[in-house]
Amino acid sequence: MRPPLGTELLAPLDLAFWHLESDAHPMHLGALAVFAPAPGAAPERILHVLATRAAAVPRLRMRVRDVLLPVGGKAWTADKDFDVRRHISHVVVDDGDFMAQAGRLAGELMERPLGRGLPPWRMYLIGGPAGGPFAVLVKLHHALADGMRAVAIGAGIFDEIAAVAGARTTARGRPAVPPRSWPPDPRAMAGLALGRIGEVGRALGVGASVVRAGRLGPRSTTAFTAPSSGTRRLATADLDAGRLKRIRRAEGGTANDILLAVVAGALRRWMAERAEPLPAADPRALVPVSRRRPGVATASGNRLSAYLLDLPVTEPDPLARLRAVREAMDRNKAAGPLRGAGAVAVLADQLPPLAHRFGAPLAANAARVLFDLLVTSVPLPRSALSLDGCPLTALYPMAPLARGQSLAVALSTYGGRVHVGLVADGKALPDLDRLAAAVEEEFTQLGAALTGTDRVPVP
Repeated sequence: MRPPLGTELLAPLDLAFWHLESDAHPMHLGALAVFAPAPGAAPERILHVLATRAAAVPRLRMRVRDVLLPVGGKAWTADKDFDVRRHISHVVVDDGDFMAQAGRLAGELMERPLGRGLPPWRMYLIGGPAGGPFAVLVKLHHALADGMRAVAIGAGIFDEIAAVAGARTTARGRPAVPPRSWPPDPRAMAGLALGRIGEVGRALGVGASVVRAGRLGPRSTTAFTAPSSGTRRLATADLDAGRLKRIRRAEGGTANDILLAVVAGALRRWMAERAEPLPAADPRALVPVSRRRPGVATASGNRLSAYLLDLPVTEPDPLARLRAVREAMDRNKAAGPLRGAGAVAVLADQLPPLAHRFGAPLAANAARVLFDLLVTSVPLPRSALSLDGCPLTALYPMAPLARGQSLAVALSTYGGRVHVGLVADGKALPDLDRLAAAVEEEFTQLGAALTGTDRVPVP
């Protein structure tokens, strides 16, 4: 049965993210966008621009509501009482280190779940001293968007994208929605049935891989075994994209391979500073993979799979770490994103709505058994961006923490820099700033390993 006119059923994976959430484990992702000031860009004007542009994004006017059918399902529906002022706030920080204060505040704001009776998103304008830089913190529920779609939605606040969107609306008007017959054509029904049979077979294979990949033995570091506190801490790091390209030219592989190797080295350095022994088993990272086709980033529903990767923390040589990561990722890619335990999101996509409602408590605890941390890359537009004439100088993506997880690392490249956002459980990783510093140090170490100079000593 179709949902009522004007509504859209949540896709299975979106429904899973919706049910996985609790007050102590909010399932939203986000980004901290930092801007340089421009003449005349007062906070009141910036707030007005944010409100106007956010209100013009149709997806940001949708909220989640219950439906009778399918049983256990939910649907997106337009919020008839939508008021953008409920979603945008202005927060002023004191004089001092603006980035340190903005990061600390962003961590606190990321702790707070999004209200379920409203469209699930928030924006915060974080302002510093008059005439100085400012930031915009964006929070989107994972049911509303995956990383690529979050970029497509959030990009609507920027001057360049808003101008293009406005021109298209003026030139073409509202895009036509093709009529859909119900019930579908019998031939389409036959194709759908065959497709579902194939999906069920794939889900069984993924399910078996998940069981085989589960680990019940000792974990790699005490920080990853700490119980979830519901607190959040944010730290950032900045890497030179030019150096990243030079390392890639010299060693091969992908930029993502290099960044994964840097994270492995940073964990090794950070454990040494904590006086923790090297783990018996390397920590395992979940590396999300988008299943979106090029050009359809705005299509509804999360479209994700993932790879599982053992980060070579026990390997002392940075170049050997990079080669180990590259070989492991090559094996993952050869198998494809729809196979293996990392494709647990694909498994979730095959389950009926009722299974998500009642299975969420069990599934919420599965993350800790499968992986130790999440490491994801978020693509950004290559062109220069601004907000009301204020240039964007950095954008730090923030990934959600699954239940039982203490650390998520997200990376994006913009303006010649790789911006790294680290989100952690505040009690499990109170020294997150040191881990962020270790990311920068290990990146320098990897570059130095190619020349044999300027090495950064390991404690």
